[in-house]
Amino acid sequence: MQPQQPSTLTPTSTSYEQPGTRTKTVVLSLVAGLVLGAAGMGAAWAMNADSDSPVDGTPAADARAACEALDGFDPEKYTAKGPAGEVALNRYAAAGALSASAAAGDPKYKELAQTIRRSQDSHARVFDFDATVKKDLDQAREICRAL
Repeated sequence: MQPQQPSTLTPTSTSYEQPGTRTKTVVLSLVAGLVLGAAGMGAAWAMNADSDSPVDGTPAADARAACEALDGFDPEKYTAKGPAGEVALNRYAAAGALSASAAAGDPKYKELAQTIRRSQDSHARVFDFDATVKKDLDQAREICRAL
């Protein structure tokens, strides 16, 4: 047996890259793309927004949004199966949350928030839209018309 001779083929690197540099470059490129994409979407959203949009973060905007949610709420669909029931449930909840936000920001919306909350509390006790609940809903809608 003869001793094995060392191989003359040794791997040599002609690249001067540090290990992991390529990964860092790809990750940084992806992050930059996400940031630029988000900025572009934000700019497009800002340019397309209505001036009377209720998304201006003020108590008045919250009160208007609560009234819009209440306006689109149909108690008859509250127990419906499927999307119609989900829409009704979410609009009723949104009216309560948005009116509470408006009242927290400005006391002049306190009556609206209390009236919607009272209707929701009554509904939670009887699990129905009885005369008391409907009376509170009608009163909340009257308050909304006066805003």
